[in-house]
Order: sequence, then structure tokens, then C-alpha cells
Amino acid sequence: MSETYDPRHTAVLLVDPYNDFISEGGLNWERLSPVALEVGLVDHLRSVVAAARGSGVRVVFVPHRRWQPGDYDSWSYPNPTHRAIQKKHSFALGTWGGTFHPDFQPQEGELVAHEHWSQSGFANTDLNLLLQQHDISHVILIGVLANTCIESTGRFAMELGFHVTLVRDATAAFSPEMMYAAHELNGPTFAHSIVTTEEIVGVLEGLPGTS
Repeated sequence: MSETYDPRHTAVLLVDPYNDFISEGGLNWERLSPVALEVGLVDHLRSVVAAARGSGVRVVFVPHRRWQPGDYDSWSYPNPTHRAIQKKHSFALGTWGGTFHPDFQPQEGELVAHEHWSQSGFANTDLNLLLQQHDISHVILIGVLANTCIESTGRFAMELGFHVTLVRDATAAFSPEMMYAAHELNGPTFAHSIVTTEEIVGVLEGLPGTS
């Protein structure tokens, strides 16, 4: 791949690595697992995060709002995802499902953005401020879901002037059709690069490590 990444100005954005999404027994795992298992989601997330940490590239956690009683009840225009969370209590605060997968815990010095209420990790959070204050120009998006939070966060990042990379097999969606839309139809309209885990790990491992 032809893209270049400076570890001083690059961040991996790890979106919504909750047990409810990516762990067996999670509230959304049954729907996600066919695609997640086919692409090797969790192993690929591990690979990208490890390569980023080894090269000095920042890992930034971009979490969804953890459901709490009363969420969305008085909203004028809750969207279908909000209604689904109201019903299922996905990512509930203080529960196992609302906890990050044990293999994806923030390490000392890593950034955790404010929780996003809908799909974009930027809207109504401090993510843009955190990236700007750490001189980040390039963002590599991994996590879930490919056609919702990953796409919305990536598109918003592009609008804000960031260089955006999608990693097609370090994400998953509820159907192959959604994955196709995310990477073949919609992704090319905003992402500067769409790569595989093998490709991005090779690039990251080739970067000079920073202390």
C-alpha cells in the first residue's frame, strides 16, 4: 500500500469494543457473529492494536453511550438505534456487556473519548479536541459496526480534515450486505484508504518505534 503514516501524528480509533458486541454471550453477538467470525474480527483487532502500540501510534478508545435508566425516554426524535437500545439495554452501565472486552483495555496514557450518543464518535464528544491536542492528522478506524459507528465516525473525521483509513476485516456488521455497503459503496466516498489488517499491520510494524 502507498499510504505513509507518521507515528507522531497517527491514531488508531478503536470504536465500541464492548462485550455486548464482540464477546460470546453479548447482547449483540448472535447477530454480529456470522460476519465477525468470517472476517476474524477479534483476532484482527488484537493485531492492529498490538502493532499500533508497538510502533508508538496512539490507540484512542471511542465508546458508545452506556445505557442508563431513562436514556432516550424524553427525547423528541430518538432514532431506531436509540429505540433498540432502550428495549435491549445494550452496553448498560455497570454490567459485563457495557464493559470493554478484556483484551481491549486502555493502557496508561491512552485516550478515551467521551461516549457518543448515536453513531459518530465526534458528534457531541471531545474526540476532535483530543486528536487536535495530540497533533493527530491520520486516523485508522477499527471496531464496530462497519456501516454505522465506523462509517459515521470516519465520514465526520474526513469532514474535519483528517486522513481516514478503514480496515475492512478489523470491523464487522450484522450482514454481508452491510459490510459490502460500508467498504465498496460508501467507504470510497470519504476514506482516503481502505485496507486489510495484514496490510495495515505490515505498515505499522515497519514504522520506527517511539519511546
